[in-house]
Amino acid sequence: MDFTLTEEQRELRSIVRRFMGARSAEPEVRRLMATQAGYDPDVWRQMSEQLGLPGLAIPEEYEGAGFGYVELGLVFEEMGRVLLCAPYFSTVFAAEVLLRGNDEDAKKNFLPGIAAGTTIATVALLERASGWTADDIHLAATAGPDWWTLTGTKKHVLDGHVADLVLVAARTPAGISLFAVDKRAAGFVATPLETMDQTRKQAELTFTETPARLIGDEGDGWTAITRALETAAIMLGAEQVGGASRALEMAVEYAKVRVQFGRPIGSFQAIKHKCADMLAETESARSAAYYGMWALSAEDDDVPTAARMAKIYCSQAFMHVASENIQIHGGIGFTWEHPAHLYFKRAKTCEVLLGTPAHHRQLLAGQLGL
Repeated sequence: MDFTLTEEQRELRSIVRRFMGARSAEPEVRRLMATQAGYDPDVWRQMSEQLGLPGLAIPEEYEGAGFGYVELGLVFEEMGRVLLCAPYFSTVFAAEVLLRGNDEDAKKNFLPGIAAGTTIATVALLERASGWTADDIHLAATAGPDWWTLTGTKKHVLDGHVADLVLVAARTPAGISLFAVDKRAAGFVATPLETMDQTRKQAELTFTETPARLIGDEGDGWTAITRALETAAIMLGAEQVGGASRALEMAVEYAKVRVQFGRPIGSFQAIKHKCADMLAETESARSAAYYGMWALSAEDDDVPTAARMAKIYCSQAFMHVASENIQIHGGIGFTWEHPAHLYFKRAKTCEVLLGTPAHHRQLLAGQLGL
């Protein structure tokens, strides 16, 4: 496999890195994580109007930029480096659910707004802390004379309190179906949640006979969701690589300047070994994420396996690197004022988002017939 980035892809990465460095510096991250919304509408507008990031991988026929998953993964990697506070992951995930479905009208209705950045979207799946399978979906959908209605609760919905469009997985007599709910719909309540990682906001969504639009065929929702989850796992892996890369850089920079016993701590063998291990894990994680990006772009049959591998390895690598970064910094690494804890908290939430590594090992074992 030749995975050499093109000049255009390298330039995209450079442009996004400069933009993120200017718009998502540590003081800005700390400011936004203290707000309820958790993002800056002006920055979101710039991401949409100047760079076209929400619609980067949406086909041109739906008014997107028409780029591929390699380019999208590079954007996620750069966002992970700076812990971007924005509803980007949730919106891209929702767009992917729509693209993987078979409802052409829904694509034409919703995707142009997502691509333009005027529609913030999210996907509501979880009903308990770790329920990422079809068997965990119990929220009820009832057919009426004019529309469907939803009754139940969804937990830990990314950016659910600021989303204009919520795609909800619900159970009907035919099975798991997908529904679109407008934030202004009757009986819909979004309650922001307190989270360990304040840079990524979550909400609890309550539906009380809430009007909803059926997306695709009744009972066929889980097919699109499964494919979108695979894409999301790979993109999350790319984000984790970005976070691990920055945590590694922080550790190395500190090891060069922190003097103990008359010399930089980076000269001690124990610190050298830690940094070497962090580098090896980060680069291995990058290989796993990039392979997934390539498989998605090539529409390869190996996408499900690549998604599991990316989620498992990138989660473990980011957690270990973020933890070791704190250890290398010593006492200052445990303080609120130092950014090391922000990366550790993001690493922890990324580890459980979309399912833990243990969950994906079980899925991978099933795919391999083990």
